[in-house]
Amino acid sequence: MANRHLQRSIAMQSLFEWDFREQSDVEANVIISHNIDEFAPGLEEADFAVKLVRGTLRERSVIDKLIEKCAPEWPIDQVAVVDRNILRLGIFELMFGNYDEVPPKVAINEAIEMAKSFGSDASPRFVNGVLGTIYREMGEPMKDDDSAKHHERMAVSKNEKSESKIEDKRENGIEAVIEAPKKKVTKKAVKKSA
Repeated sequence: MANRHLQRSIAMQSLFEWDFREQSDVEANVIISHNIDEFAPGLEEADFAVKLVRGTLRERSVIDKLIEKCAPEWPIDQVAVVDRNILRLGIFELMFGNYDEVPPKVAINEAIEMAKSFGSDASPRFVNGVLGTIYREMGEPMKDDDSAKHHERMAVSKNEKSESKIEDKRENGIEAVIEAPKKKVTKKAVKKSA
């Protein structure tokens, strides 16, 4: 998880630099590569940071409208550059992220921690207020999710995905070998069913 925190920080710093220098979205790729080399030398995989930057830039118009809606007294160009990009990143993870990888509350907490590290004294409260408002308007997804519920939901989700793949194979004329969920499918089992 420390790896994700580091990559999230690099993504925020890259968005900050991109925004501060008023660069094109294409330049963001150069900035993120440079920042990974600079702040995380030896990091083997930086896919998460790249995904965050590219996704945030792709959804920027929607994200910026949400910031303006949830902080109407602060036009987007008057929000501090650091706060603006922490919010962009947090909103991207909150609205467009994979909840199985990063649950909503984790996305909000990570944004608040970045605001504490990189922003002013008022930044954490501002970020929390905007992201909290968006989270409530979304219907507070995964609000009551404890570990047991999360694992149960994950098991159901995996089962549904598995069943969906079997259905896709059937629809495409490909026969599938269906075994009981806990049985291991071996080459022998496949040969016997054929």
